[in-house]
Amino acid sequence: MTTQEIPRDEWSTFLDKFSGQHEGWLASLEVFATDLGAQVEVRERSFEGIAIASSVNGSETIAISLGKSPEDHLTHTIAKPKRVWLEQTAAGANAALEIESEDETKTLLRFRSALPSEMVDGVVLP
Repeated sequence: MTTQEIPRDEWSTFLDKFSGQHEGWLASLEVFATDLGAQVEVRERSFEGIAIASSVNGSETIAISLGKSPEDHLTHTIAKPKRVWLEQTAAGANAALEIESEDETKTLLRFRSALPSEMVDGVVLP
């Protein structure tokens, strides 16, 4: 596995592309905080997207949406993000996305299975 930090000025473009490539994939969301330890927020729910937003006080946030139906929908918001990392397999497939906030809390979005972006349903795209 390799991990690369995404530069802040590329977050919006990167997250839009990432959302499009992984929409509908089964994902789990974990939060690691010094005061709470590791908490699993969601297991294997449909990934719907991730985007940068602004909160009421004008500070930047990142919102992760999971679950297709209203009954299983969850939006996890990360206040004051300071770093975004992409973890990839040796084959170059996206395996996880980690976001660290200013208070050192880390949010980890993992996919049930990682496939290279050029593969859909097990078929290599041209």
